[in-house]
Parts: sequence; structure tokens; C-alpha cells
Amino acid sequence: MSSETSGRRLDTPTSRRGPIFHVDADIIGVYAERIARFLGTGQYLAYQTVFVIVWIFINLVAVSLRFDPYPFILLNLAFSTQAAYAAPLILLAQNRQENRDKIALEEDRTRAAQTKSDTEFLARELAAVRLAVGDTVTRDYLRKELDDLLDDLVERLANRSAGDQSTDPE
Repeated sequence: MSSETSGRRLDTPTSRRGPIFHVDADIIGVYAERIARFLGTGQYLAYQTVFVIVWIFINLVAVSLRFDPYPFILLNLAFSTQAAYAAPLILLAQNRQENRDKIALEEDRTRAAQTKSDTEFLARELAAVRLAVGDTVTRDYLRKELDDLLDDLVERLANRSAGDQSTDPE
């Protein structure tokens, strides 16, 4: 074995050769979503329909301009290429939308949990206020108690004055 190959390990990758491209996945995703949105519009279908009609018309009627005879192999190839690019772009757009939906769902769950805890706190506070209000003296209750005390005092005074009159030698 030479000294050059003896120091190299087979399980360690060698350094990369050639240019290294750093592509931002978000930028690709944004453009993929734009393309996917456009592919799903009626405007795109109208453009594509006009394109196909013109293509077929030129290749069937205009003999001097004919570049894709009857089985329209080039048109078929163009649609195949379009489908080969459109499907992954649509899937990429769907995956990005799914990720956004997951984030929104998690935020909704967090917000719902916070709302639930706030509601439970307010219910406990309201119950405490009701208990505190239930222990306070109302005007009617105080009036009744004072009337009962007044009646009791009048009765005691009446009993005392009746007792004083019975012991009075007059």
C-alpha cells in the first residue's frame, strides 16, 4: 500500500469538487406557490387551450408552417415536460401550505388553552365575588335586624316600666 492511500479512510468522504450552490428553499417555495396558484386558474386554462388550438391549427392547416405533423409528438412532449415540472411544484406548494397550517393549528391550540385558563380564572374570581357579596349585609336585612332590636328594646322598656310600677308604693 502506498503512503498516499494508507492514510485515507474509506468511510470518510473526500472533499467536494466543483461549484457549491447555495439555494434558499424559501425563495424556491415562494415561486413554486406562485406557479401552482397560476396553474390552478381559469386564465391558465384559457391560455393553454388557445395555445393548443393554435398549435393544432398551424400543424394541420398551414402546410408551409408545419413543424409537428399529425400525432403531434412535440405537443405531447411539451405537455409531458410541463406535467413533470408542474406536479413537483404543486406538491412543494402543498407541503409549504401544510407547514403553515400546522403552525397556525399549534397557535390556535395555545390560544385556546390560554383562553380556557383565563375563563377558569375568571369563573373562580366571580364565584369568590359572589361568596363575598353573599356575606355582606343588605339594606333589607339590616332594616329587619334593627326593627327586631327596636321591638326587643321597646318590650324590655315596657317590662321594666311595668316592673317599676308594681314595686312602686303609690
